Amino acid sequence: MTALSLDWSPLIPLSLLIGLAVLVGTALVAGILLRAGGIAWRTLAAAALLVALGNPAMVVEDREPLTDIGVVIVDETASQRVGDRAVRTATALEHIESSYGDDDSLELRVVRVGPGGGEAGSAPVDGTRLFGPLDRALAEIPRQRLAGAFLITDGQVHDAPAQNIASEIGAPVHTMLTGERNEGDRVLTVVEAPKFGLVGEIARVNVRIDDPAGTGLRQARLALRRDGADTSETVIVPVGIPHMIDLLVDRGGPSVFELEVEAGPQELSLANNRTVVVVNGVRDRLRVLLVSGQPHPGERTWRNLLKADPSVDLVHFTILRPPEKQDGTPVRELSLIAFPIRELFEIKLQEFDLIIFDNYQRRGVLPQFYLGNIANYVASGGALLEASGESFASAFSLFRTPLVEVLPGEPTGGVLEQPFRATVTDMGGRHPVTATLAGGGDDPDWGRWFRQIEVQPRSGAVVMEGAANQPLLILDRVGEGRVAQFASDHIWLWARNYEGGGPYNELLRRLAHWLMREPELEEDRLIGQLRNDQLEISRQSLEEDPSPVTVEFPSGRIEEVILSPERGGVDSGSLRVDEAGLYRLTDGSRTAVAAVGTLNPLEFTDLVTTETLLRPVAAATGGGIAWLQDGALPDLRRLNAGRDMAGNIAAGNRPWLGLRRNGEFTVQGVNQVSLLPALITLLVGLTAALLAWRRESR
Repeated sequence: MTALSLDWSPLIPLSLLIGLAVLVGTALVAGILLRAGGIAWRTLAAAALLVALGNPAMVVEDREPLTDIGVVIVDETASQRVGDRAVRTATALEHIESSYGDDDSLELRVVRVGPGGGEAGSAPVDGTRLFGPLDRALAEIPRQRLAGAFLITDGQVHDAPAQNIASEIGAPVHTMLTGERNEGDRVLTVVEAPKFGLVGEIARVNVRIDDPAGTGLRQARLALRRDGADTSETVIVPVGIPHMIDLLVDRGGPSVFELEVEAGPQELSLANNRTVVVVNGVRDRLRVLLVSGQPHPGERTWRNLLKADPSVDLVHFTILRPPEKQDGTPVRELSLIAFPIRELFEIKLQEFDLIIFDNYQRRGVLPQFYLGNIANYVASGGALLEASGESFASAFSLFRTPLVEVLPGEPTGGVLEQPFRATVTDMGGRHPVTATLAGGGDDPDWGRWFRQIEVQPRSGAVVMEGAANQPLLILDRVGEGRVAQFASDHIWLWARNYEGGGPYNELLRRLAHWLMREPELEEDRLIGQLRNDQLEISRQSLEEDPSPVTVEFPSGRIEEVILSPERGGVDSGSLRVDEAGLYRLTDGSRTAVAAVGTLNPLEFTDLVTTETLLRPVAAATGGGIAWLQDGALPDLRRLNAGRDMAGNIAAGNRPWLGLRRNGEFTVQGVNQVSLLPALITLLVGLTAALLAWRRESR
């Protein structure tokens, strides 16, 4: 393509040329007024001189036209899967590509926004983000070549710019809406929820259920489920006003509460009928009751360990009277401070998080009734640790009390008095309390112990063995509670660093946390955690389990993950995730939930198609909005700059949308040709001057 233009290259400064033209013009005007002869020839001579000094030239440019660029942002987020929106989205994109496919002057660039709310292949974000991808696409396009942009979406865009910012785009931004007018949907919203709650206390969550206008419903049933459990409880919640829900925080660590309201009279999706609240359980103070029997070297081991923790409130009683001293003195007179038996073991028993019996034997101090209370306390969710001394093998054993209902090890009557090293059993190698203890393994380098009570395990898991491969540590679940039983009172040798000692601090810490049901010490659980864009799945189990884990995505998609065995009874695997929301995991016997991104994503907060958010953008950029319902596709056009870029066709009120024709080009070469050669101009000027002189001479 070539283009012609006139170019002036004055031989003298332009200001001087203009001044000379003014003088010549003034002289000619004076000559005309005085009716001087030869004025016409003088004018021709002056014009020839001025034109020659202006040096006009014809410029011929060899131009290569540049294509205009249009951008199409395709919303493929989760809300676009509602109803026929996905089909309409595909149809609209095909319509745009076919309408402009034969136009060699236009290049279309398609950007897809994936299910995670951002560009396809990127990490999940909260909500639908269309203008971030649009800005990145525009950054690669010279603005003088930008023809405009199309947004194919349901209108629920969470990063729409302000009107004054949108105007800086400099080209029309059109919207094609994939939903239908007058849609309705029931929505469950968390108005306010605590992030933390005290264990054993109630956490209050403020929720609201919204129905489309005109339904007239006043209340709805709300199901509450904890940590992916199969069972749930139901509460009645009013519609349209905030309502407080009470959640019991029954353990430390995060608890995931799922709230789901029943389907409403109008529904686009049930995805926003569900919401999730995560409450991290924290213990205000751990209340521990330590009851020591006859004095022994290991008594202070327990006391020092518990007192060193500032979060522990320790109540410690030591019974100093030896069993052989029976002189008839009443029990209440045997201590300086009266032992508050009734207060501790009846009135305030349920307030303790853990009860420890250290080398205790029956001496008539605790009546059988109160020991029965402790058994009931364990069955109803309490924690008991029994560290056995020699007395456990005697007639004064705690096993001969109501605690027999909860103790997992039965004494045989034998006491092994010989050196031995504690070892972790195969079961203990898979239990989080004893697995991966420092210095353990097949041949542990721990210091030796010298006394062990022979017990026969009746229930529970034997995680450590001692002399003659006899059970040393047994862990058991009783009802809702937990019990740990040490068949030796020599752990204090590790605390004294005898023969190098052993990991007594870590072992007792893990033991206490397992008894108090801390999640990280659970021996049978399924866990899902997000790291970067990978869902890391781990399964803790006491038995080998080859079953795969089924993962349900927030959108309902199902995938299976095969786990690989690792150390400490853990199987692990990973899965790449591209959706924000709640993932459900199950292996057939265990269930878990994992949150990716925002727990209650903006994507599902409102699924009703709207033009409200994008109308200001269209107004600021000169774009238009078209609804695609009932198969109505807008007419697409190319228009020159300065024209309207959107409107309605008179017949049928069908909308039309246009992309700007910029006409940009690059210059490949330039050829300049002088219009008035100097010789010709000189001859014309001299000839005109001679004719003017001849005319005057007459």
